[in-house]
Amino acid sequence: MSQDAAIEQHYGRPGLLDRILKSLAKQGVDGNDITIETLAPLDEFHVGGLFATRRIASRLTLMPRDRLVDLGCGTGGPARAIADISGCTVSGVDLTEEFVTTGRALNDITGLAEQVTLTQGSILALPLPDDAFSHAVMLHVGMNVADKHGLMREAFRVLQPGGRFCVYDMMQISDGDLKFPFPWASDASFSAVARPADYIAAAIDAGLALEAQHDESAGAASMLSAMPDSGPANRPDGSADPFHNLAQHIKTGLLAPTEMYFRKPR
Repeated sequence: MSQDAAIEQHYGRPGLLDRILKSLAKQGVDGNDITIETLAPLDEFHVGGLFATRRIASRLTLMPRDRLVDLGCGTGGPARAIADISGCTVSGVDLTEEFVTTGRALNDITGLAEQVTLTQGSILALPLPDDAFSHAVMLHVGMNVADKHGLMREAFRVLQPGGRFCVYDMMQISDGDLKFPFPWASDASFSAVARPADYIAAAIDAGLALEAQHDESAGAASMLSAMPDSGPANRPDGSADPFHNLAQHIKTGLLAPTEMYFRKPR
């Protein structure tokens, strides 16, 4: 099985939209009350969720005139939130067809279909033109992409001169073996966790310059530990809960949710 197929199998389970709507209904949220905020627990798949998306949008200083591309957009939660916060236009690309189909429906439901466009495709071969975007983001996606040089080259290609790229990934910050599962991979076969230096080297090789780097570990481990365990019935092999396992790796200083901001020279 190819890495792309393994990733899509890991994430793409049919009926996602129905599960989201049923989950919201159980919380007393009907169709008229579905907003960025009510969706956030279900469509913001990175550490910190909507709070982190807002932090990134603020650090990017986005304006309504901007055009942003979200690499590995999932169901479009961050894309919709960024569009709603800043008024800018957002294009998202994701490998998993179920995510894109569900995200388009959620764009309609939230009234953001004119601002947010989602497309199925690989972030290593973006179906987008050169120099088309003022900003780019990639939130907790690089852990599934071994070719960091390829993704940095694609980000460079689609950014306008002077454009900025925010990477927010789980990165390895000390020596030690990773013990699976994690939310992005049940085993090492399709995990591509790397060190900050690897991202920086790939970005510089692509022509991007590092502007800032932030370790967002503070509070992340406790937040993940507080999440309810998915239950042993969902893990017949007796493996650890992925989120609690990730929390432990953050607590011990092996992994860190890390933000990096790069710029394409003018």
